[in-house]
Amino acid sequence: MPRFFCPQDLTIGMTLELPEHIAHHIQVLRLQPGAVITLFNGQGGEFIASVVAIGKKTAQAEIKTFAPTEVELPYGLTLAQALPEGSKIDWIIEKAVELGATAIQPLAAQRCVVRLNPERAEKKQAHWKGIIQAAAEQSGRNRLTHLADLIDFKRWITQNDMHKRILLSPRGEQSLSDWARHHPPQAVTLLVGPEGGFSNEEEQLACEHGALMLAMGPRVLRTETAGLSALAAINAIWGEM
Repeated sequence: MPRFFCPQDLTIGMTLELPEHIAHHIQVLRLQPGAVITLFNGQGGEFIASVVAIGKKTAQAEIKTFAPTEVELPYGLTLAQALPEGSKIDWIIEKAVELGATAIQPLAAQRCVVRLNPERAEKKQAHWKGIIQAAAEQSGRNRLTHLADLIDFKRWITQNDMHKRILLSPRGEQSLSDWARHHPPQAVTLLVGPEGGFSNEEEQLACEHGALMLAMGPRVLRTETAGLSALAAINAIWGEM
């Protein structure tokens, strides 16, 4: 059943004009009046609707039922990712959403090759939100992963954070998997550096502000692999239910 994010209040029995991007997808999928679709607005649960009319660039649907379906993790996982080169961040965000990340914090670190001015950062934020939306539609999530604004690493690490911060580094003396096995499920923030990792200065600053430095194993992982592997490892050890 096609699933679409519809950012508006939804109630059973209402007939609504679907947003233009949903109407476009309905036409691409060649759905006909009477087709059943799933809508979710990010506030929890999902609505089953029936397409009642399709225009040239429009579509209407009637909300039939509500299902309180949730596939969220029982603990919060934030991925604090330093910007990598090229479009790697797009892939990282997409897969992090599929793996259940609650929030994504883009970081500008010392060794980041990509530097975004405010205008480019704003455009990137809009692009990344679209990726999060599409990934939620595909993976069955009914709540959108929160996307924080891009911020300088040193400024961000000095801010108070109630979550446990875990700095992933080859220099960690304990592995993430070993730590997770000896601690109960809890909200954590995973810090991943860019190509070349965080600088020694950044790692020291993170530890001074309470971050726990952990390793991902004997092999050095690329930036686009480390965070996703960590998300998957925590889910496997702590379980998703």
